[in-house]
Amino acid sequence: MSRKHPVVVVTGSSGAGTSTVRKALESIFNRQKINPVVIEGDSFHRYDRAGMLQEMEQASQAGISLSHFGEQANQFERLEQLFRNYGETGDGQRRFYLHNEEQARQHGERLGGECRAGEFTPWEDIGPGTDLLFYEGLHGLVKTAQVDMTRYVDLKLGVVPVVNLEWIQKIHRDHAERGYSQDEVVDSILRRMPDYVKYITPQFSETDINFQRVATVDTSNPFIARDIPTLDESFVVIRFRQPDIRNTDFTNLLSMISGAFMSRRNTIVVPGGKMGMAMEIILTPIIRDLMQRRNKK
Repeated sequence: MSRKHPVVVVTGSSGAGTSTVRKALESIFNRQKINPVVIEGDSFHRYDRAGMLQEMEQASQAGISLSHFGEQANQFERLEQLFRNYGETGDGQRRFYLHNEEQARQHGERLGGECRAGEFTPWEDIGPGTDLLFYEGLHGLVKTAQVDMTRYVDLKLGVVPVVNLEWIQKIHRDHAERGYSQDEVVDSILRRMPDYVKYITPQFSETDINFQRVATVDTSNPFIARDIPTLDESFVVIRFRQPDIRNTDFTNLLSMISGAFMSRRNTIVVPGGKMGMAMEIILTPIIRDLMQRRNKK
């Protein structure tokens, strides 16, 4: 961890809702005039789109499960190196994964060359002038025999809905936005389950603050759900690993968020529609404290 160059991580599985935390943090960064370098977890996958399809086909023929959740399909060592280097020097290398043609066009114009959807941009130096590193992705808190991301992270945030809700979100998103059939999405869920259990789930024991959305409607069979439960049809369970260290004022939180209540001494529950508001109230003083410590001689 670094006082001068803090690293903030939001980790969560595909479709978990990490974008909600990202929006809350971006709002905080804007208000506090913080200049972050944003790192997207997809950029540390080992293979581009075509390469991953080829590797998955070969793995399937060999009876091996390969998914974006696992170690074989990602560059864990390089991500750990980025966290370490940024904490020590405020620098490091990053790249971008181009999900669509629009992103490919934008980065092609920025780099002065042709970029293609489904591929990566070249590695490039972050450069000086940033205040903190903000990572959003699948593997920000992974620990294996070879790497331990948590050693270099100053604020660890997790976002994870209950698993049936997560599956509903993935099925609907992959069908509507990526054109996959339900059977294809279900096959993907089953294929990556061993890696989910080994690499994704353990990270939520490492988080400083965990946000878990729980639906208040029936999600018992996620494979027949016709729509995604809305935020107003859910609660968000917010667990603080060490509330005393973060100086968490639960009395203040309860007074500011209508409908909130405490379920344990380190856990507050808020209505789903207040999720973004709760995140900003909770995270603003923590980010401000990181910046104040950074600016002290």
